[in-house]
Amino acid sequence: MNASQTPWSTGLTSIWVFAAGYFACYLPYSALTKSVSSGWIAGMDRPVSGFELLPVTTAASLLAMLVFLTSVGWWKFATQRTVFGLKLPSPTRWTFLSGICTATIIATTTLAYTFKGVSIVFMMLLMRGGVLVIAPIVDFISKRRVRWFSWLALALSLGALVSATFAKKSGANLTLVALVDVAAYLTGYFIRFRFMSRLAKSDDPAVTKKYFVEEQMVATPFVVITLVILALVGEGDQMEAVRRGFTSFFDSAVVPHAIAIGLLSQGTGVFGTLVFLDRRENSFSVPVNRASSILAGVGATYALHLFLDKRVPSAPELVGAGLVIGAILVLSLPSMFRGAGRAA
Repeated sequence: MNASQTPWSTGLTSIWVFAAGYFACYLPYSALTKSVSSGWIAGMDRPVSGFELLPVTTAASLLAMLVFLTSVGWWKFATQRTVFGLKLPSPTRWTFLSGICTATIIATTTLAYTFKGVSIVFMMLLMRGGVLVIAPIVDFISKRRVRWFSWLALALSLGALVSATFAKKSGANLTLVALVDVAAYLTGYFIRFRFMSRLAKSDDPAVTKKYFVEEQMVATPFVVITLVILALVGEGDQMEAVRRGFTSFFDSAVVPHAIAIGLLSQGTGVFGTLVFLDRRENSFSVPVNRASSILAGVGATYALHLFLDKRVPSAPELVGAGLVIGAILVLSLPSMFRGAGRAA
């Protein structure tokens, strides 16, 4: 690699490097979101609902997205359209729709960690396990070959989901709103994976970057615009919370924390998407991504226990995390064998 090149520009960065970046962003993201929404931050006079958090967090994510794509020079990979004599990056019909799905995932992920009485790890196992079920279905529909170690890793990951169902205290207050949130999250991922499989999983880095840029330039702006509309015309308690997010929330002591949540959310979006866009089958890339987030959730829960004296993960949650670690090891075996063969 030349000194002037970066892993972003060559397209040669390992999926495991992206998974590590995803983990590094997701741990503080989930811990901060849970702390702010629960009122655990020093100086807070009340908990902040997920709907109230969304305006600031998504605005911060939008800024981070613009800075990232500009700094790595990826705007040039997007479809170019001429508007009033200027060439501007633009999504296609399909990447626009994929961006809408990603917008749904962004909003529902932040909301998932704000429900009272439901642990971080439980929500992660529920949502990530659902995505793991989706992965081979999408591969089958897309006629992509699923290799034996991907099936084994999938089985281990599903075992983690089963273990979550025994964590009754972790999900004791799983409300209808929380279930709708999970359903919207999984629907967004199913449609998004279909688009990725058709348009982005390629040996050509330019094709992958084109999809990435066009999806990203739609997702977060769509969330911000939707929140503005809801704040102006929406009715009900949730919409009132969104309005507070644009107004009185800025008097809160946790505005810096909300900005940090937004920046970290965009970090998870960047690294997580790059994991998904690996050219191998979804039954390989999805468990790598999901494993990183579940382990980050366990780490976040222990961090909250260490610093705020909150509860540690339950035994079923830890069993689930252990099964996920097994999935990671299974997925790494082919690469290890290839490396050993080259060394010999």
